[in-house]
Amino acid sequence: MPTNQSEPYMIQAWSLVNRKYLGKGVRIKRFRRPQRSQIRNRVLLAVLMSRDIKLSRLAEELSVSSRSVSAWVYESRIPSKTNMDKACRFLGYPQHVLFNEALLRQSPILCQPGSSRFMKRRAAQPNRSDILTGLCMVHDLSVTDAARWIGVHPGTFRKWMHHSLLPAPSLQEKAEAFFRIPRAILFADCVPSRKHQ
Repeated sequence: MPTNQSEPYMIQAWSLVNRKYLGKGVRIKRFRRPQRSQIRNRVLLAVLMSRDIKLSRLAEELSVSSRSVSAWVYESRIPSKTNMDKACRFLGYPQHVLFNEALLRQSPILCQPGSSRFMKRRAAQPNRSDILTGLCMVHDLSVTDAARWIGVHPGTFRKWMHHSLLPAPSLQEKAEAFFRIPRAILFADCVPSRKHQ
């Protein structure tokens, strides 16, 4: 029977033996969390996150495999015409917004000047901008930091998100440069306001 002093050494020895015979793969998690740079269809994921729809639920609604939906988001695969039509009808967006081939090929990584954190709150207004809200969730951006980095007041950015107000062309250009998404897609949910914010 080993004493308490030799017991840690025995544990270390058995650990080395186990590593030798079982390999390092034992310690690796079975599923890895995708990195932000691996998200190819940011717009589709933004809409799903904003509406709190899991990939598996979308797959179930469209009668396709979860693997197919994952490939649309993480591998920039374009669905078949039938599945694309079903996805666009279910989510309420045209094809050029959800599956923009030029944007999927480009697949830029958002350059955040610093760390941030999106605070998820349920918006009471049903007419919020799902794309803007979802992009903040995808990139884990707080409204304040996103507004500061774009160069607008946080209240103005909130109006874009929660009231779906279309900003002035100069502000659209700034948001487009920051998110690296064409303004026609970025502000697809927004409606022109009488007075540009």
